[in-house]
Amino acid sequence: MQDPDALEDMMRAANRGDTASYHRVLTAITPLLRKVVRARGSALGPEGCEDVLQDVLLAIHRKRHTWREDQPLRPWLYAIARHKVVDAFRARGTRTELSIDEFADGLAAADAPDPTMGRDMEKVLSKLDPREADIVRAFGLNGETTAETAERLKMSEGAVRVALHRALKSVARLRERMI
Repeated sequence: MQDPDALEDMMRAANRGDTASYHRVLTAITPLLRKVVRARGSALGPEGCEDVLQDVLLAIHRKRHTWREDQPLRPWLYAIARHKVVDAFRARGTRTELSIDEFADGLAAADAPDPTMGRDMEKVLSKLDPREADIVRAFGLNGETTAETAERLKMSEGAVRVALHRALKSVARLRERMI
């Protein structure tokens, strides 16, 4: 970029109507403003930054008469660039656009039981007769066999199967009411 004093002199001449000076000013400040916009608005992506740069140049064109000629030009330019980057983020809102391809490997959920299922099941089991609830827990949650459950509860295997069948029917009715 050119000497700041020369740049300010060109801007003063541009504000007085010298179109060649105005063209030289825009040509000189565009690379600098591009760097500022890209540094502050990198999350906008390359196309978004170029859009913001165009907004900055348009704002400079529209508001160049507000630059105080007794003040340095660069801080005025930087302020416009900062404000336009902020405007771009506001216009975008809280939305963040990311390609799903970048996360495809991490999206698959691990094979695990539904963490809410246990709470729901405990709610249902709490409404059963304690012995029925114990039998359902033994088979469904603890993985016991009919023989192990029968021995532990001092019941015949046939009685355990009948009790399990009745308990499961009760569980099904209770689950329907909860849904």
